Amino acid sequence: MTEPTPISLDKVKTYSLRERTSQVKTEDFAEAWSPGASLGQWLKSLPKILAANDLKEIVDRIVKASLGGRTIILAMGAHPIKVGLNPVILDLLNRRIIGGVAMNGAGIIHDAELAMAGGTSEDVAAEIGEGRFGMAEETGRFLNAAIKEGAGDGLGLGRSVGSMLVREGFPYNRFSILARAYELGIPVTVHVAVGTDTIHFHPSVDGASIGSTSHMDFRIFARLVSRLQGGVFINLGSAVILPEVFLKALSLVRNLGYEVNDFTTVNMDFIQHYRPMTNVVHRPTLEGGKGYNLVGHHEIMFPLLAAAVIEGLDEK
Repeated sequence: MTEPTPISLDKVKTYSLRERTSQVKTEDFAEAWSPGASLGQWLKSLPKILAANDLKEIVDRIVKASLGGRTIILAMGAHPIKVGLNPVILDLLNRRIIGGVAMNGAGIIHDAELAMAGGTSEDVAAEIGEGRFGMAEETGRFLNAAIKEGAGDGLGLGRSVGSMLVREGFPYNRFSILARAYELGIPVTVHVAVGTDTIHFHPSVDGASIGSTSHMDFRIFARLVSRLQGGVFINLGSAVILPEVFLKALSLVRNLGYEVNDFTTVNMDFIQHYRPMTNVVHRPTLEGGKGYNLVGHHEIMFPLLAAAVIEGLDEK
């Protein structure tokens, strides 16, 4: 077998660089930072490329939705609470930018512990060996009592806990999303997977109450989703529960005839997961609107987004 000869390049067809459409242009570049400039100037200095441009578009969409009185929902796992974001979220509630919050079951544990004791998030590795993990007496007793009472009153789980936090007047209630949202009349819905939360193995637990209050919250959440036309849905750090709940609620309200086909979805997490990308970013916006994915640490990315939105609203 003879060795092949190198292919000739003599007849390769070329074209002028100036005729080509280029995806990166100098007018899209970032601007260098000037000491003493404002946050608004920093945002404008970002490149109009990839995630930086997405951030600008997300801010514009949230600002537009807020000014237009559209629904903005924050769905969140418990991790945002554990990295200290309650004051940022509370500020958005107080400003009436966020019109509804959805949590998983862990969210009420960490939020309530903050209200009661000013601290949360135990060292699981240090406690699991002796079976002490999740055994804090006050947490289980208070939350299970609130849920059982709320079930008897026909309330959702979020309102059940929020109302009891306010009634008890705990020393750190000012850090509680559930308590403040209750005072403001902003719904917080809680979506529980039975067996995932520490209060589920306390002696005071009542499974029927958890089921009835969490199902009520699903229906309240669906009402919020039914008003999402022109609004924004943000999924902050929930990899499974809330993306699944959101997709089911969206299917339900469309089945009932609500027009929810043009809105913005934003997924924010420090890694990329299948369900949020599929059930938050892609599938819900197939009929219209746009979905975004921002990868980064919650403790950096969400305060940045919140600050950018406040700056944007202040400019209007």
